[in-house]
Amino acid sequence: MRNPEFKEKMHEYSQWRAKLTQSIEMYHQWRNRYGMNDPHSTNTILNILTILGSDRITLAFVAEFSRGKTELINALFFAETGVRLLPSSPGRTTMSPTELFYDPDGGSYIRLLSIESRLENISLAELKQKPDRWLQFDLDANSPTQMQEAFKELISTKQVDREMADKLGLWNEREAAEQGIINPEKVEIPCWRHALISFPHPLLKAGLTILDTPGLNALGTEPELTLNMLPSAQAIVFVLAADTGVTKSDLEMWLSHICRAHGKKTQGLAVVMNKIDSMWDDLAGVSNYEESIKSQVAASASILKINENTIFPVSAKQALLAKVKADADLLKKSRLAPLEDYLANDIIKQKRNILMGTVIRDIGYLVNESSTITGTSLQHATGQLEEFKKIDFQNQDLMGKLMEETRDKKELYQANIEKFQASRRVFIVQANRLIDAFASEKVDAIINEARHEIAKSLTTYGMKQNIRKLFDNLRDLLGNAIEISNETRNMIKAMHKRFKTAYGFKEVEPQLFSIQEYQMELERIFELGEAFRSSTRITMTEQSIVIDKLYATLVNNARNVLRRAHEAAIAWCHSALIPLMCQIKDHKKQIESRLMMLKKIDGTKGTNAENIAALEAEVAPLRKQRDELAIMIKAMQLDSYTPENN
Repeated sequence: MRNPEFKEKMHEYSQWRAKLTQSIEMYHQWRNRYGMNDPHSTNTILNILTILGSDRITLAFVAEFSRGKTELINALFFAETGVRLLPSSPGRTTMSPTELFYDPDGGSYIRLLSIESRLENISLAELKQKPDRWLQFDLDANSPTQMQEAFKELISTKQVDREMADKLGLWNEREAAEQGIINPEKVEIPCWRHALISFPHPLLKAGLTILDTPGLNALGTEPELTLNMLPSAQAIVFVLAADTGVTKSDLEMWLSHICRAHGKKTQGLAVVMNKIDSMWDDLAGVSNYEESIKSQVAASASILKINENTIFPVSAKQALLAKVKADADLLKKSRLAPLEDYLANDIIKQKRNILMGTVIRDIGYLVNESSTITGTSLQHATGQLEEFKKIDFQNQDLMGKLMEETRDKKELYQANIEKFQASRRVFIVQANRLIDAFASEKVDAIINEARHEIAKSLTTYGMKQNIRKLFDNLRDLLGNAIEISNETRNMIKAMHKRFKTAYGFKEVEPQLFSIQEYQMELERIFELGEAFRSSTRITMTEQSIVIDKLYATLVNNARNVLRRAHEAAIAWCHSALIPLMCQIKDHKKQIESRLMMLKKIDGTKGTNAENIAALEAEVAPLRKQRDELAIMIKAMQLDSYTPENN
């Protein structure tokens, strides 16, 4: 599979996402048209439309220096420019983490964040929202050579005092000593902390984002990369060099960052063994060359404890050359095709499943609710029609009896409504307990106390211990919320069951608030933070700036998780009774409609046929409403979706 096919897959994915967005917008209009919208459902639908609108497939490329990672990016995505777009020549290594994407509002540019920004207590995420903090160069997207020249800034370095390098977290005395560098006056460091590149490449316009993460040092001193950016990537491509195999620093990067960031996901991780051209030996012959590659793959798989099938041996250098020169034989020899096939099929398919799963999770219950209520209304209307077809409307005694039975049902309904209102008041009290469990004041109190204790710490060890205490306190807060959540869930279930029994309502599974996803996310943050906090590199260097940034990143992540949990709890508490209220409202409407129809028929002198025709006219709009919904459910693929076949 060649890059054009990857582009086709991205284009197909982009089109599928656009159609899904359109069908959800139509569903929103349908709910408005038939009076089914409420503030919560509207907000839910608008949120999922925002997610679809900002959706991107992020591929993170991670490797130690001089593994040919940037050359691989050039070969995979930018060979059609005819130049080595990103700097990847020998001795010219990208020094700062780089994101490539397309910003339709900002246009074509490269933005560079100064390395000195590390001294500030501001996260990368916050700095990305402040364009004035970045040095910007405009790019000419029609001139690959101009872009190539601009991208040379990515490899810029400068000399600073050792004390400054130490403050920035870029000086490791032990590692320097191993290289024979002792007490230098000046230290070479990168000029830039982070780079953002935007230009209208077809893949980037279709929603691809590329994260180029250079070196163990970058990962080791920027917690946001390990704790935020890598875990959120759709796929991580870890690059080794065939001529060195798995080195000590490769293994440290793999264990401390890749495995942690990837977690327990079964997909989205590829190991590339680059530079297999270094094993080419015309004298040894093809068979020896193949055996050398197999041997190196087997050895690497054993060290990394992964399946050999997940390692892709390639020559990025030869693949780029082959694509630029349109040399099919050389391209085949470079072995890039299997990696392209994996990215074009497995990764995009996986992303589609994840996005569809999000849609089902967020609005699937709304669609089910709409389908149930619409179907029940139509069923009652057609049932009433069939009943009335068998009635002699001229029989006054029978008509009087039917009206009396309907009035009795209305009185029973009014009595049960009072019970519902009483239950609702009890639920509101319980809901407020749940909302209060996540209150920002409680979260801030825990965080502020931890910050105060860390400020008093005189050692890195003390800082680390206080971070651990923060983890434990936030766990306790979440544990309390879980208990209240379970009580609230049981209350909602009981209310649904009671009214189902009283009125024979169809079972509409209530949307139940779950803390589990937030609990798992928080534990994942703690796990990554604990690994980072106790890593050998941090322990040995005693770099307080790194620990401080780790704390800031952890706090920001944990706060965001708990904020989202709090917002979700509020939204759920405000909406939990809406499906039941809709059914009750619809039940009342059915009773009143039946009573009104009986009165109308009783007051007219029409024939039975004329009365039946009038009833059929009442049913037609309900059929139209149901049929429109069925079309939209099909368009959203909610009627047949399963992760395995999409």
